[in-house]
Amino acid sequence: MGGICITDEIREELSAQKDTAYRDFQAKLIPTIDKETVIGVRTPALRKMAKQLAKREEIGEFLRILPHTYFEENQLHAFIIAQRKDFAQCMEELSVFLPYVDNWATCDQLSPKVFQKHRQELLPYIREWLASDHTYTVRFGIGMLMGHFLDEDFDRIYPDMVSKVRSEEYYVNMMIAWYFATALAKQYEAVLPYIEEKKLADWTHNKAIQKAVESYRITPEQKEYLRGLKVSVKK
Repeated sequence: MGGICITDEIREELSAQKDTAYRDFQAKLIPTIDKETVIGVRTPALRKMAKQLAKREEIGEFLRILPHTYFEENQLHAFIIAQRKDFAQCMEELSVFLPYVDNWATCDQLSPKVFQKHRQELLPYIREWLASDHTYTVRFGIGMLMGHFLDEDFDRIYPDMVSKVRSEEYYVNMMIAWYFATALAKQYEAVLPYIEEKKLADWTHNKAIQKAVESYRITPEQKEYLRGLKVSVKK
């Protein structure tokens, strides 16, 4: 079966599960993409589809047809890559797909399971992603540091890497803030100096504090101290 055939098959299945009200709701949450490219298929249904598609021999044809037309096709692509059990195959497919990721939802839901067993091999790729000029590649790299290197594999070099990222992009800066809020919850003493010494851009600094203060994992005393570290942002 050729690439066009499997793509048509996928689109027919997506269309069959279309929920217009859900599409309208979802499109509002992802303002960076055209509403007309959103079909309106719920995430559990997409994950179920991806699980079946990943087993298909001809799925490689679908993965090579980039850019995709619909948001849900990007979601399926992300979920298929996330299931790859071979690290090399996963990284090969990921390197092709990442430049085409155009929204925060696909970026944040792209979480390959195989990374859990290959963390050290992952680090050189993360360094490359952080140096990218593509918004969602940088965001993905920060997300991988947040997801895999804030627990037993934590090292102060990782928040240092994130603190040095500078961007005018909202979706990059929001992820930096999210990273530091999560890092404060998991590695408070090690990460606090980045806030105390104001190593982040002002808006990101304040957003990281805001998100940390909203966390149930931060103690009331820590929250009070963090509130006192907010800075005035020039308008």
